[in-house]
Amino acid sequence: MANAEKTIVIAGAGSIGCYVGGCLALAGRKVVFLARPRIAEALLGGGLRVTDLDGRDRSIKPVSVTADPAVALANADVVLVAVKNGATEEMAALIAAHARADVVVVSLQNGVGNADRLRAGLGSRPVLAGMVPFNVVQSAEGEVPLRVHRASEGKVMIEAPGLAGLLDVEGLAVETHADMKAVQWGKLLINLNNALVALSGLPLASELADRRWRLILAGQIDEALAAMKASHIAPARIGGLRAGLLPKLLRLPDWLFRLVARRMLAIDPQARSSMWDDLQRGRPTEIGDLQGTVLSLAEKAGTPAPLLKRVTALVRQAEREKHGSPGLTPEAVTG
Repeated sequence: MANAEKTIVIAGAGSIGCYVGGCLALAGRKVVFLARPRIAEALLGGGLRVTDLDGRDRSIKPVSVTADPAVALANADVVLVAVKNGATEEMAALIAAHARADVVVVSLQNGVGNADRLRAGLGSRPVLAGMVPFNVVQSAEGEVPLRVHRASEGKVMIEAPGLAGLLDVEGLAVETHADMKAVQWGKLLINLNNALVALSGLPLASELADRRWRLILAGQIDEALAAMKASHIAPARIGGLRAGLLPKLLRLPDWLFRLVARRMLAIDPQARSSMWDDLQRGRPTEIGDLQGTVLSLAEKAGTPAPLLKRVTALVRQAEREKHGSPGLTPEAVTG
């Protein structure tokens, strides 16, 4: 079947899902968005605007979108799963109930275990791991059309060469990688910063530019690397850098960090993390699948992780209080 004839379902049309699906639809792919009613209404009413750090500004209308999984999944050839980690099992059950037996499912979620969770619920259906490295910002509620903005660089990685030609389109660079577990563990190290953006309330670029915050990130990564080493896990390189060198880079003085980490700081000035967005909207965060994953690993390996525990506890507290980002200082985080 030619690429243009394949039906791609975006299962979870949040920020990442809308950006990926928007780029694919703009390239002529046949895309169906499976979205929550609020997003489905917005896309049906105003269409979708897709912008990025490179200056692209494109819109698409009408958008094929539904909140009904039976309608969305019935004719899917490929399902790109972009739901939050906590909804993985639920989405697997929906795909199992409504999609064909030959559908190909790709996890584009954070964390390291979602492809396995999907496989557990999907039997013989092929499930592939993927990784989205970039940050996507969604417009404020009520903005028309709904806008998703890719605020940082990076190529999406998947483990199946056969799909790259279908998914690699303008604004969405896709390549294959033979060891997706290593890639996901490497991404997890970077994603430990999501909680610091959420706790500080700062834009990502401002937070990373402040050595006090970078020291906290470096400390978390040190704890994670110790647990990974004890568990015989080797994370992939991050932006061409060996994972073990990342804490050293983060600990550099601000002026030197700005010089040597230009790629890391190539971020839209207003970009924040999805965890910050979850706190702002009063939703559960993915702290359990990021810091929580490393804490579980550290506990099994017998390696200390006090900083990861502290950050996790602060995010859990903010979740309970439902006042958005607590706007903490670095000193308040380290106690």
